Amino acid sequence: MHYHTALEDLVERALMEDIGLRDITTEATVPADARCKARLVAKQNGVLSGIDPFHMAFQLMDADVGSWKALEDGSPLKTGDVVAEFDGHTRAVLTAERTAMNFVQHLSGVATSTAAYVKAIEGLPCKVCDTRKTTPMMRGLEKAAVVHGGGASHRFNLFNGILIKENHVTAAGGIEAAIHKAAAANSHLLRVAVEVRDLDEFDQAIRAGADVILLDNMSLDDMREAVRRRNDGHHAVIEASGNANLDTLHGMAETGVDYISVGRITHSAPVVDMSLLIENTNPLV
Repeated sequence: MHYHTALEDLVERALMEDIGLRDITTEATVPADARCKARLVAKQNGVLSGIDPFHMAFQLMDADVGSWKALEDGSPLKTGDVVAEFDGHTRAVLTAERTAMNFVQHLSGVATSTAAYVKAIEGLPCKVCDTRKTTPMMRGLEKAAVVHGGGASHRFNLFNGILIKENHVTAAGGIEAAIHKAAAANSHLLRVAVEVRDLDEFDQAIRAGADVILLDNMSLDDMREAVRRRNDGHHAVIEASGNANLDTLHGMAETGVDYISVGRITHSAPVVDMSLLIENTNPLV
């Protein structure tokens, strides 16, 4: 599906969820022909993401948005910054406000959280990446927010890459069997990744020719040893997963792993505080 079409559908459904049949408060209090100027203001430092769905919420409400100015996704934010400003029909602006704000505050939260993790390992040859632990139907926007925050994106969905996890290994009859079956059933252009829990499973993955090996909840010593064994003539990319937070991340990166996947940058990111402020352009007299 084309990005714009998918985004439009998502924002439209979000508006319908919030509005129901009609915005009875706005219709009762705001003249039908009123227009306003609106400013989106940051109330804390952060990184911007989600300006497209923010803008689209007003467009879909037929706000007749004019004089649109906005920062780009990925822009750093400081308290007091004007993130976006525009004019439009007041009723439409007020009705779309919460939906628009939900998108931009949440996605900026993901970008801001990601940026903190990226900064924590600055200077080390390791990248922070996301996971599939995302809000249903928001994955594309959340993964884009991770990139806006300086992170790397993992596979988007089950169709994008082969990742053999613990239950796949059990069902297939072992790590080596699972890797061989996955490689035989798919194109040679697809890399095969496997999740391992200890160094014995790591060695099995190396023997079977895994392209990417995920170290699941392994100790720092075992992670360092896995990297040493990989560097002894093997090509596999190593990703660490599990127990990654701002306190543990730097130590994990120092082991020499190539990537650290962090689920909390999408599933637990706090929102960035912002306010949408309006002023009438045709006030009643």
